[in-house]
Amino acid sequence: MRLVVVSAGLSVPSSTRLLGDRLAAAAAGRTGAEIEVVELRDLAVEIAHNFTNGFPGRKLAAAQDAVTRADGLIVVTPVFSASYSGLFKSFFDVLEQDALAGKPVLVAATGGTARHSLVLDHALRPLFSYLKAVVVPTGVYAASEDWGAQGLDGRIERAAGELAALMSGLGTKKTQPESLVPFAEQLAALRPTG
Repeated sequence: MRLVVVSAGLSVPSSTRLLGDRLAAAAAGRTGAEIEVVELRDLAVEIAHNFTNGFPGRKLAAAQDAVTRADGLIVVTPVFSASYSGLFKSFFDVLEQDALAGKPVLVAATGGTARHSLVLDHALRPLFSYLKAVVVPTGVYAASEDWGAQGLDGRIERAAGELAALMSGLGTKKTQPESLVPFAEQLAALRPTG
C-alpha cells in the first residue's frame, strides 16, 4: 500500500512538512503503507514550465506518477491570503483530469493564526471534491500556537484513522457512490460518542 504526502511548505525546516510527516506516520502505523513525500518547493520550476510547454520535467513526472499510483494522499499547504498557496494549486492543476477520482485524501494546512482554519472547509475540501477525490471527514489545521499544545495530537490521530479506514477499504479502486456507504459507516464508528 502506498501513502503519498504532498507538502507545499517553502521553508526548511517547514511546519507544513512537519504536519505532513506526523499525519503520515499516524496513518502508516495503522495501514503499514509505504510513505513517499512530494516536496512541491523542489518542483516549482518544472510546474511553471509544464504550464508553458505542456510537458512535465523528469521530477514532476515522477511526482505526478506517485500521486496517481497512491492508495491514499495527505495534502498539506501553508495558508496564503486565506487560501492554499499558488504552488499547491498549480501542482494539482497539472495532474491528469481524473488522477484523483475515488482516491482517499486527507487535507491539512498550517498558518500563523487559528483564524485561518476555515481554509480546510472553504478552499481545500471544495478543490478535492471537484477533483473527485474522497476527502476524509476530519481535516487538520495547525496554527503556530498548536505546536506542543493539547488537541493537535488528537486531531492528527483521528484524521489518520479515517484515512487509514478509507485506504484499507477502498484501495486503488475507482469508487461508485453506493460503495461508499459501508465506509461512511466505518468512519462514523471511529468518531467519539458523547
